[in-house]
Amino acid sequence: MKSLAIYAGPDAMQHLRQHGLQAAHVGVIPAAAGGPKGLILGPMDRFLFNEWLPQSKQVIDLVGASIGAWRMATACMKDSQAGLLRLEHDYVHQHYELKPGEKFPSAHQVSHSFRQNLDAFYAGHVDTLLNHPRFRLHVLTSRGKGLLQHEHPLLTPLGYGAAFITNVFNRRWMGAFLERVVFSSAGRELPFETHDYATRSLKLNALNFMDVLQASCAIPFVLQAVHEIEGAPKGAYWDGGITDYHLHLAWKTHAMATDPSAAPLVLYPHFQKSVIPGWLDKSLKWRHQASNFLNHTIVLAPRSDWLKTLPNGKLPDRSDFHTYGQDLKSRVKVWQSAVSASQQMADEFAEWLDKPDIACVQAL
Repeated sequence: MKSLAIYAGPDAMQHLRQHGLQAAHVGVIPAAAGGPKGLILGPMDRFLFNEWLPQSKQVIDLVGASIGAWRMATACMKDSQAGLLRLEHDYVHQHYELKPGEKFPSAHQVSHSFRQNLDAFYAGHVDTLLNHPRFRLHVLTSRGKGLLQHEHPLLTPLGYGAAFITNVFNRRWMGAFLERVVFSSAGRELPFETHDYATRSLKLNALNFMDVLQASCAIPFVLQAVHEIEGAPKGAYWDGGITDYHLHLAWKTHAMATDPSAAPLVLYPHFQKSVIPGWLDKSLKWRHQASNFLNHTIVLAPRSDWLKTLPNGKLPDRSDFHTYGQDLKSRVKVWQSAVSASQQMADEFAEWLDKPDIACVQAL
């Protein structure tokens, strides 16, 4: 494999040695926050949800934050192939016209445009995707507390500064400022334990779906927070990636592994090997290591040397909005090139499934 690397936690590695990997073994699929980086997972998503997973029948929990929530919600659509292709197109082509004197679009402008796009994208599909016969959707958001309870031009920056400082010392202490709120479809219980961080579990329904998905993508200072979500406590709701950037969660796979009828593995298409707990942990390298939370997890990620072959030698990311500015045509060309190249990752995974070689799997 030239583009794809496969990593496995210790229990997942043992499972692969004893049983190999079949679609029926997958119980959870996480989807990380990360903005444009998630674009390279489009071909992999389409292979998994439209070619491979249909070979099985078990219920699967889809857990997403930010763009990951958008991907997983789209995977629950009746025609997920078309939906995932449209998501890719719409994300690549998003563009915000600047007013005279502006260097960046306002948070209000971005939020308004994004909501219009969400309404158009999911119109007529919400009831169907929330009641998918196999997939149970869990969307993560971050609810502000204390200084972050309401969006405010002064208190919000102070609140995030305080959250960062407390998080450096102890991730749980950040719970004084930000609460993990998970909205789940069909009354499905959470597929992960919540002892690691302050967590609230609520129902995802047709009345709150649009607000919840917008909140999960509401990057602080780039988009506005979402308030007054139906069926949820009052407060400002922001990007789910703040509390759970890469979904480094305590998956309930130990219980799965002891239940013969359960699918015991977490299959994680990701844009990198490291599974970073929260957005504020990006600079805290000691929190980038695997933990026993990931013992039953298989990560599918691009190889670092392959990434160097992409335009600009990297994944698409939010810095490209600044690099290309109002030159939409050039940015679209670069992003589309990266997405097209990432088809190789999906092809290599399909080939590995046909002829699995445990020697290709590395320790997570």
